[in-house]
Amino acid sequence: MAEKMLKPPVEVLYKEELAALKKNDDGIKPSNWILSPKAVRKFILGSSEPLNYKNKTMHINKKFFGNDSLVERCIITLAGNRGLMLVGEPGTAKTMLSELLSAAICGCSTNTVQGTAGTTEDMIKYSWNYAMLLAKGPTLEALVKAPLFVGMEKGIITRFEEITRCPSEIQDSLISILSDKVLNIPELGESEGLLFAKSGFNVIGTANTRDKGVNEMSSALKRRFNFETIFPIKDVSLEAKIITNEVKKLTSQNNVEMEVDEDVANLLASTFHELREGISSNGIRIDKPSSVMSTAEAVSVYYQTMMTSYYYGDSKISLDSMVQNIMGAALKESRDDLEKLKNYFNVIVKSKAVEGGNLWQKYYEARKWIK
Repeated sequence: MAEKMLKPPVEVLYKEELAALKKNDDGIKPSNWILSPKAVRKFILGSSEPLNYKNKTMHINKKFFGNDSLVERCIITLAGNRGLMLVGEPGTAKTMLSELLSAAICGCSTNTVQGTAGTTEDMIKYSWNYAMLLAKGPTLEALVKAPLFVGMEKGIITRFEEITRCPSEIQDSLISILSDKVLNIPELGESEGLLFAKSGFNVIGTANTRDKGVNEMSSALKRRFNFETIFPIKDVSLEAKIITNEVKKLTSQNNVEMEVDEDVANLLASTFHELREGISSNGIRIDKPSSVMSTAEAVSVYYQTMMTSYYYGDSKISLDSMVQNIMGAALKESRDDLEKLKNYFNVIVKSKAVEGGNLWQKYYEARKWIK
């Protein structure tokens, strides 16, 4: 089933891991959770202890690379029936963490609201089948359930992506639901007009710090969530490992028969880290591009470069192609960043080409594409 999907949900992609964890789970489970907090942690952060499942040994690999204690706090927040808000720079894996948490806790990561400037209250709570509404009046049968309604009815998590992209009045429609865990449907009358949330219901929101001030969350809504900030990866070797792992997943899903070059992944991770931090590994200050040079962007750059080599080249990574893709990532906010990227190559990459051997030399020569 997963092979036929362009992007399988987490619960499909890791179906066997979740089943193995459930079978071997002896921890205490909050009401309506499919795994205990210990097993949820193991699913997200991996485990050195193998599990026995269907007469074979299974290893649970680490899926989120970052602050382990942050993941533990997220799990405990949800176990305490309090809303969780993940904030941070774009590309810091907020969405991925919310998907992993949802899949491990309730087996469903797709009950999602995608926040935009056009998001309305009926996209969050419920709307009506108007043909049926005219024919039969306001009944449960005529009601069209939105993600928040589904989460409360089934006792599962509702994910709310990019919440600060939504108008303030739409955000504030969550306040009473998060406080009282009840949804009022006045059209159905007193007998059927209240939906009380089942155990297990909760909301995981995400918000980019780059969107701060677009539609700032009210203090009343903020008080209904525990906030956790996810920071960009600081360790270059860890960032290179993430790039390698994620690209391997993409090649497997899309049947691209090409190996990941770990030396090139390290080079790319170093470039993104230095441009993001504004300082090179040897302490030279550089101007940072206005674009977010995130790890997710680095994965995209490597994979795009790989695809170019796979379909048009000789299945060997081309640094010329990589530089072109880096330029696309770095200049998406402003063409003024072109000079900053040129300066990075003329100063930092040039010095590493002298010290770092053939790969950095070829990388420096590929600067001709920055124009």
